[in-house]
Amino acid sequence: MPHLTTDDGVKLYYEETGSGIPIVFVHEFAGDYRAWEPQVRYFSRRYRCITYNARGYPPSDVPKEANRYSQDRARDDIRAVLDALKIDKAHIVGLSMGGFAALHLGLRHPQLVRSLVVAGVGYGAKPEQQAEHSASSKRDADHAEAIGMAAFARNLAGSRYAQCLRAKDESAWLRFAERLAEHSVIGMAMTLRGVLATRPSLWHLADRLRGLDRPTLLVAGDEDTPCLEPGLFLKATLPDAAFCVMPRTGHLINLEEPSLFNTILFSFLVAVEHGRWSAWKGRALDRA
Repeated sequence: MPHLTTDDGVKLYYEETGSGIPIVFVHEFAGDYRAWEPQVRYFSRRYRCITYNARGYPPSDVPKEANRYSQDRARDDIRAVLDALKIDKAHIVGLSMGGFAALHLGLRHPQLVRSLVVAGVGYGAKPEQQAEHSASSKRDADHAEAIGMAAFARNLAGSRYAQCLRAKDESAWLRFAERLAEHSVIGMAMTLRGVLATRPSLWHLADRLRGLDRPTLLVAGDEDTPCLEPGLFLKATLPDAAFCVMPRTGHLINLEEPSLFNTILFSFLVAVEHGRWSAWKGRALDRA
């Protein structure tokens, strides 16, 4: 099984498929590298697609120390993937937790980024939500450890988190739930405490976001209410971003609407690669 080693000695499992310009897909909290299968099947015809499991998600290592998990560490693990595979620049596609990590990579290492796709980002992102989001994430971590991975997975898969996916595609939801149950309860609890509970508010990053000049596609489902206002904030703050809202879609957008998501993403990538993305931005016409 292919693994790479991060700069702090954690082994991350990864897979790559196809050839061409690289795309790195970064998974969300309840998913893993397998959640990107609909995208890898589509994009590997034209691109070099890389998926990997975050630390804490077997078959990647599951460090037991809380200080091995943080938003900065999640960001740097994307860089570790790029370094290990000798990729100098890539399109970075992240969903939810992975979207936050992708955005932070762009802020810290813009030279590594061809473009950013930041999807399903916003939970706990407003300053006034931070305290409760942090407390809730820590409570969820304690609860997961108390009831075990199988029960925690049943609760999460049966919650509003995956409601739209279940309503649209029962078989895809079952795969999601089965894979979630295979995760490490230690890894998920550490991720909740170290990453989700501690990440900074997007609003507190406003000055840095205004300087991030990478082509960026923001995506959210219109049923995923916590991501809508943060998406509008990012659209207004990032200098080269567009915001796509997918109708009747919840949080797991790439699984709920894989064909639509792939079409939107492909159009964005082609525009970036042909130097058209920034030219499409609306501007007032000069008047004589």
